[in-house]
Amino acid sequence: MSGRLWFFKRWRPRSLQARQLLAASVGLVAFLAIAGYALDAAFADTARANLQERLKNYARAYAAGIDFTRDRSLYIREQPPDPRFDMPGSGLYLQVVMPEGKGNSLSAEGPMLPNAELLAPLREVFEGPLPMVQIDGSQGSVYRYGMGLVWDAEADPATEFPYTIYVMEDSRALGAQLRVFRGRVWFWMGGAGLILLMLQTVILQWSLRPMRRVITELTKVQRGETERMSERHPRELEPLTDSINAFIESERENLERQRNTLADLAHSLKTPLAVLRTQLDSGAQDQDLRQEFDVQLRRMNNLVSYQLARAASSGHKLFSAPLPIESNAEEIVRGLEKVYAGKGVLCEFDIDEGARFHGEPGDLQELLGNLLENAFKWAKRRVLLTAKPLPAPGARRAGLVLSVDDDGPGIAPEDIAKVLQRGVRGDERVQGHGIGLSIVQDLIKDYRGELQVKRSPELGGARFEVKLPPGP
Repeated sequence: MSGRLWFFKRWRPRSLQARQLLAASVGLVAFLAIAGYALDAAFADTARANLQERLKNYARAYAAGIDFTRDRSLYIREQPPDPRFDMPGSGLYLQVVMPEGKGNSLSAEGPMLPNAELLAPLREVFEGPLPMVQIDGSQGSVYRYGMGLVWDAEADPATEFPYTIYVMEDSRALGAQLRVFRGRVWFWMGGAGLILLMLQTVILQWSLRPMRRVITELTKVQRGETERMSERHPRELEPLTDSINAFIESERENLERQRNTLADLAHSLKTPLAVLRTQLDSGAQDQDLRQEFDVQLRRMNNLVSYQLARAASSGHKLFSAPLPIESNAEEIVRGLEKVYAGKGVLCEFDIDEGARFHGEPGDLQELLGNLLENAFKWAKRRVLLTAKPLPAPGARRAGLVLSVDDDGPGIAPEDIAKVLQRGVRGDERVQGHGIGLSIVQDLIKDYRGELQVKRSPELGGARFEVKLPPGP
């Protein structure tokens, strides 16, 4: 068993074109074999039916031209319906079976024909091939048609007697017809099969041409000759090429983000390091130097933590499992209710069952956490979280619409752009660092979504609405 599996794996074609051509060839051969068998069987049945009808016509012709003498001897008045009946061993034979004996045509003199017996009146039989001995002593076979009749020349029941007419034909005639037919059928079907196979090869090459173009474009992308794949591909390949382009763009953005993060970190650390170098070169006292080191080290630690957190929150996987909204939101709300327990804020959910977030769990936590914390911070009594799927055309996965409303003072339209700036707080009296909404914007940008800030029609305060587009 293991040997057969090894052989199969060894000779299994690795090319899609070879697989398709092999499958088409096997299917074509099977179809031609079945069609040839069906045609052969149909022709054989038709030939046998024609032979039966021909022998039956010969028997009827003899029945019309046969007489019997008073001593019941056979007398044939008419010429035979076929000259071969008068040629010994011609392959076409007549036998008339009577109660007292038999009568034969001239062709039946010499060959040893199958035993014949009387048939009941009006009974007909068609048999064969039956064994016989040819006139030269060789073995052969015949097809035989028999018809049971009653002779009554004087319309007197006392004088009537039964007799049977048998007409036989050598089976070699039918066999020759079948051989000629089979030879021609398999010749033409074999030629048609070769033509269809060549046509199938051409069709496969034409149908797989888009795949070869995809491979060529991928090779160019790998070599750096192009930045992305083209957009004109067959509908069946569009999800693949769109996903590849999205992946390439995502990886390019991740690389650019990492470079920017390192550049920002280096730029941020340059000033504290320069201060420390200046202090060292100035020969400051140990106490002053220690204090300056403590200040600058804390500053550098904060800068590193911030940049790492920013890089972690910005990166995301392009193809991620769908995440439920409600369970993640409940965990965040439970923590916020403890922090803002003195305000007694009530958070309500209106989450559609089909709403899902396709991304990193940390990104969902960061997105919900910042939006809900901002709402809790400004709300008087109520916060509303709404989540609905964003329908997508075709077979693409749905997007997501997230809305967080509060019953606070709201945000004036002219202040929206200012509030969304990094490090800017809507009210300096409210505790915070002013970067939460900026992080939200960065996350939404990474997921190619959009953020809208407006007045809440339900609660009267601010509404932060996030729309994440459908995926590939």
